[in-house]
Amino acid sequence: MAEEHPDETAADYVTDIGLRRIDHVGVAVADLDTAIEFYQRVFGMRCVHTEVNAEQGVREAMLQVGPTPDGGHLQLLAPLSSESTIAKFLDRSGPGVQQVAYTVVDVDVASAVLRERGMRLLFDTPRRGTAGSRINFVHPKDAGGVLVELVEPAAQH
Repeated sequence: MAEEHPDETAADYVTDIGLRRIDHVGVAVADLDTAIEFYQRVFGMRCVHTEVNAEQGVREAMLQVGPTPDGGHLQLLAPLSSESTIAKFLDRSGPGVQQVAYTVVDVDVASAVLRERGMRLLFDTPRRGTAGSRINFVHPKDAGGVLVELVEPAAQH
């Protein structure tokens, strides 16, 4: 049975590596505009952000799930070229879930603790993610076959 922490509310709970919540689920798609239209029409999601991330080789969109912006998001990722990681994922696996991302308090701290625990991270230092966030990834072979993204949101001004 899971250990309970009666003095912590769900909103206050942060894991020992600084995980706060599921940030988003990343889905690889061949055509971003078609995918946005599909998720809006079928599931009623709202597109709240789009951008091109040349460093990651993607055009991406964040779709809000539910009524509050603090809830989880669905991230749609379309390749910019046939050489991008997402293009290779699509060639290998077809469209579908590509990653699960967690919001962390500090991506540097979370990365260091995970390395101490024997996890391989894809980047030596965090990179720029969506909307100015800082990100890193845990290698899927070390995370039960799941590509785990760590997201430190951009500072709120």
